[in-house]
Amino acid sequence: MAKLLIDESEYDTSDYTTKEMVLEWYRQMVLIRKFEQACSEQYQLGKIGGFLHLYIGQEAIAVGSIAARGDNDHVITAYRDHAHALCVGSDVGASMAELMGKATGVSKGKGGSMHLADVPRRYWGGYAVVGGHLPLAAGIALAEQYRGTDGAVLCYFGDGSTNIGYFHESLNLSGVWDLPVVWICENNQYGMGTAVQRASAAPDMATKAAGYAMKARQVNGMNVCTVYVETMKALERIRNGEGPQFLEMITYRYEGHSMGDPLRYRTKEEVAKWREDDPLGVVERRLTDIEGVHPDELDAIDEIVEKQMAEAVKFADESPFPDPSALFENIFVEN
Repeated sequence: MAKLLIDESEYDTSDYTTKEMVLEWYRQMVLIRKFEQACSEQYQLGKIGGFLHLYIGQEAIAVGSIAARGDNDHVITAYRDHAHALCVGSDVGASMAELMGKATGVSKGKGGSMHLADVPRRYWGGYAVVGGHLPLAAGIALAEQYRGTDGAVLCYFGDGSTNIGYFHESLNLSGVWDLPVVWICENNQYGMGTAVQRASAAPDMATKAAGYAMKARQVNGMNVCTVYVETMKALERIRNGEGPQFLEMITYRYEGHSMGDPLRYRTKEEVAKWREDDPLGVVERRLTDIEGVHPDELDAIDEIVEKQMAEAVKFADESPFPDPSALFENIFVEN
């Protein structure tokens, strides 16, 4: 893991969390893990088409950061977007149905895996073009600024996005205009199959924010409690008029870039080392060792989520495909 710019001993996360909060985060993380595993199974059965990018290993970031958002805050991300949808409260069955291209999906089967969105929950979705959503995040933040609200944007992107024009243009304008954006870099160590150190002259993504006079923090993205506190503090700074914030979440994806990735660019030893800090294991230890939760209580949560996922897959599998006439719907904005 890269050297953290923050010392996790500089504060006690217990001062900002409760046992009930951490239990709920555990449930969400288990749900994401099992949802992604179910997606992998359905993909291999041929029921999910196109590209499929799994979030396994990165669960603590979506859960912890979205838990910190306010009622007026927005969420926008790249194509590894299933977890963020579940965290904002999108229906599990409708999300799975969307991946299967069914009419009951959150986007009526027209978005698929890389374009989940949930407008009522201010989730503006996943975007397939690398970094293409960063200017959109700046635009949403500008709209909130014009309205004079306290709304901010949580914008997620991978380390591979930091070397392209969209990134630099968006950060620059957000800095010039003091836009209410938390730029969240999910640094999972690889851009597709290329290690960060081989593609970026500045391997610590947080240092790139310095060029735009932006406060940046490098965060342990494997610890949901740390992610929550750091995101909460970043949002507080924005609402206090301190301008946009940059958080580099250090994490690791256990699966390939997508389902077709043979994973020949990393060793089994490397993966095993990162699994020692599996985000589910970290939060489980927090609950049992510090919060006094009995393992049976966690097993009960696991069983409930297993049932929920089985029902979601059944719902999606039995849902109808869109009628061909749906191709001509929602093409133009209706006033």
